[in-house]
Amino acid sequence: MKILAFDSTARAASVAVCEDERLLGLYTIDNGLTQSELLLPMAENLLKSLKLTFDDIGLLCAAVGPGSFTGVRIGVSLVKGIAFGKNIPCVSVSTLDALAENTTPLAGILVPCMDAKRGQVYTAIYKSDGASAKKMTEDMAISIEELADMLKDYSGQNIYICGDGYNVAKSALEKLGIKTANTPTLLITENAYSCAVSALKKYRNNEYLTDTEMSPTYLRLPQAERERLEREKQFKMQGEAK
Repeated sequence: MKILAFDSTARAASVAVCEDERLLGLYTIDNGLTQSELLLPMAENLLKSLKLTFDDIGLLCAAVGPGSFTGVRIGVSLVKGIAFGKNIPCVSVSTLDALAENTTPLAGILVPCMDAKRGQVYTAIYKSDGASAKKMTEDMAISIEELADMLKDYSGQNIYICGDGYNVAKSALEKLGIKTANTPTLLITENAYSCAVSALKKYRNNEYLTDTEMSPTYLRLPQAERERLEREKQFKMQGEAK
């Protein structure tokens, strides 16, 4: 079965085509352009280079967050649109699960970290035996200090950080007394291939969706929504004060 996967949750935009677990093509761009301008042309160009069309695809998947609110919405909306138009099943993949999938060959504790702003990281903790990884926590938006406290339970084991928060998280954790191993550069950042591999596992467990069931994962409200709620709160307080 051919899989078309998208990851637009971080800075780079990535599209992959696989035949089950076998990677046929991977297209990644990090040039600062709005990802809404990139993803569909990237998919079309990648399929064309492989002499394939959307009609050849048996499964769609997208990293649905956490991550960039805008990027998450773009990727999910694109997959929903293709799934609706072509009647293709789709799978939602946590961005953190995709990152962990990428680093599963490293036996130890896997800790994907993405910059969540406001002094927090999006993260989860996984334990890998080098062949498969078990998720030990839910996806979280927490401070580095909170993450350090959780990682004390895994002292003495190799701890691997990955994700776009790698440098900041690794440095901050070590200042807090958490020793971490060096993650190979090629395994630090996520891409659509690891998203596809994660999606295939879920599909084989019958964890697939229709286009109407797919939705983004936000561990925190988008800034615009937070600002709207704050304005409503202030307006209500002003009304009560009169």
